Amino acid sequence: MSTSTAAGEQTPTRTAAGKPRHLYEVDVLRILTFACVIGVHTTSHTVATDDVPLNALLGLLHFTRLVFFSLTAFVLVYSYTLRPRPMAQFWPKRFLLVGVPYLAWSFVYVLSSWLLDSTRRGDVPDLVRTFAEGVVTGTSWYHLYFLLVTMQVYLLLPVITWLVRKTRRHHVTLLVVTLVVQLVVFAGYKYYPASDAWLQGYQKQFFFSYVFFIVSGAVAADHADGFLRFIRVHRAAVLWGFAGVGVLTLGVWALQVGLGQSLYAAGTPLQPDQVIWSSAVFVGFLAIGARWADRRRPGSPLARFIDYGSDRSFGIFLSHPFMIWILLYGDSWLEQVVPKPWLTLVTYVLVLGLSVAATELFRWTPLSVPLTGRPSLASRGQREARARKRASAAPVPQRSPEPVEPDDALVGETDDVGRRAGR
Repeated sequence: MSTSTAAGEQTPTRTAAGKPRHLYEVDVLRILTFACVIGVHTTSHTVATDDVPLNALLGLLHFTRLVFFSLTAFVLVYSYTLRPRPMAQFWPKRFLLVGVPYLAWSFVYVLSSWLLDSTRRGDVPDLVRTFAEGVVTGTSWYHLYFLLVTMQVYLLLPVITWLVRKTRRHHVTLLVVTLVVQLVVFAGYKYYPASDAWLQGYQKQFFFSYVFFIVSGAVAADHADGFLRFIRVHRAAVLWGFAGVGVLTLGVWALQVGLGQSLYAAGTPLQPDQVIWSSAVFVGFLAIGARWADRRRPGSPLARFIDYGSDRSFGIFLSHPFMIWILLYGDSWLEQVVPKPWLTLVTYVLVLGLSVAATELFRWTPLSVPLTGRPSLASRGQREARARKRASAAPVPQRSPEPVEPDDALVGETDDVGRRAGR
């Protein structure tokens, strides 16, 4: 990844002093996509089977998993390129911040389901067996497969970086080949179900189902400065293309409905048109984020809001299906009070509020790492206070204390990478 700049020249990835800058455009991309994740899940739980507008919207929102795998690969390779280190150091930290929440929330969801099932409650061997199966297959709850695939990407980082490095002069060819492979794979999943019968319904749990998005994110990271510069220079064209592909995606959805598919089946995520649509969303959201990053005023209310949302987004992702479950469980009072289609909007707002509140609560407890994938704010404050005390008592200037925020590729955190690399 090229990082050389002229003295005093700021670039999309470097400050005027030549130090790596925090990619605030990635924060916006992450927040927008997480917001749409909640939209996918609340809509799929509340939409009427014959509601054409909401089912069409649901079809558009199914880009989320694919955009996240591009984002994960982008930030993972970008961070690792700035601060390479042995896998013996890299893997433990990554698996702590993703693997521990994966295990914790798998148990929360499995235990809750077990307690609510009168036919299974009290059968401890069944609980243990269900938990173990859920961890291995990523099926403890419907969103946790994402963490399972993310950990596969972590394991494959040496292979991914090797591939990007060895094909550096042939990245266009690499992207075209993986794009064709992705289209073929999704075409098989969607239109030739017998072709993936050997996967036993676990298509979404394997990294090879997202090969183009992983590779394209890694290649974009290898050209991060040029890629983000292109997004800025051609922002209008990118956004118009984003809108145009969205219209075409709706057209494919309508065509498939006209050919006899159900409103929901026409918009499923593992189909060829989602490859193009999700790619358009990735660059479109980045263009929106770049616009924000270029006009960002540190300390402003909006800047603080974006920073807050970026920090809490992973915890919200982990907990929001639990809030949907609570609100819609059994003979839900919410469904009895709020008619469709307004039920979708009301549920979305309530789920978002409850998830933010739960994440904020968890962040101030010792359970912050397992339940939010982030360090406890209480312990962070204590470390910062001790660092300030040592600095004030020191007779000579000291180096800045170690950054406390993890460089978590899942949520795109790069602040500490930049500060370390600048030393």
